[in-house]
Amino acid sequence: MKTSQPIDRRTWLGGAFVLALMPHAASAAPFASSRLSVTVQGQGPDVILIHGVDSSRAVWNTTLPALAGHRIHLVQIAGFSGAPAGGNAKGPIVASLAAEVARYIADTRLIRPALIGHSMGGTIAMMVASRWPARIGKLMVVDMLPAPAGLLGGNAEGWGPFADRLAELFTATPQGRRGFESLMRMFGGSGATSDPDVTARSLRELAAIDLTPELPNIVAPMTVAFATPRPGTAITPAEIRQTYASAYRGAKQALLTPIADSGHMIMLDQPARFNAAVRTFLAAR
Repeated sequence: MKTSQPIDRRTWLGGAFVLALMPHAASAAPFASSRLSVTVQGQGPDVILIHGVDSSRAVWNTTLPALAGHRIHLVQIAGFSGAPAGGNAKGPIVASLAAEVARYIADTRLIRPALIGHSMGGTIAMMVASRWPARIGKLMVVDMLPAPAGLLGGNAEGWGPFADRLAELFTATPQGRRGFESLMRMFGGSGATSDPDVTARSLRELAAIDLTPELPNIVAPMTVAFATPRPGTAITPAEIRQTYASAYRGAKQALLTPIADSGHMIMLDQPARFNAAVRTFLAAR
């Protein structure tokens, strides 16, 4: 029977040096941000989910079954749905959140994760994909245009000043703030109160954003899921399809995916159809 030979000092030191140079997940620095928090669950390829204005990470609860076999990173934006405003209490919000998501990917050493963003989360995801293209593997935008003002039939140039006046109306007085909070509870659906200043400033920024010139910078495979209403509404499904096709003309790799009979909250209005679109998105190479 052979006996094991002792390892000499030179061999031991050489092996230790190689091991010290090898990257491993445990050495990733912890991530801390005053603008967002992230909870992680599951195992597998990484998927980051970003919610919209006055919403929370809980909006994705019905989507989780479609993400089986993945490691899920659920973003919560500070100032929304009971989360303290933190770093979003002042300064730019939307672009700053995009930078924080990009930093999260780098600090936690994720390798080209998939990004899924709804509404404002879609704007944030597009910013990450266009400004840090090497950090993501694929992108799904849910019911959002490159110029969010287009959802209301306008453009950034026209809606920006209107959004400024609206934000001042709702946040300048106690009565205005109470009215704004009631309005957001009506449409947010989260049940928890968001910070009216953060919400108003986010909407004001979104009204002035136009990412159309940045679409050619997005090199990752891209899916755009958008809601089309039932026939008989003021805007027809065909008109909405044309709006999205025109808006994303500069994103040559974008796959447009209409979700029928839905409102803006697609994941809640049509969970089965939305989950099917998510599975197709994640399976595509």
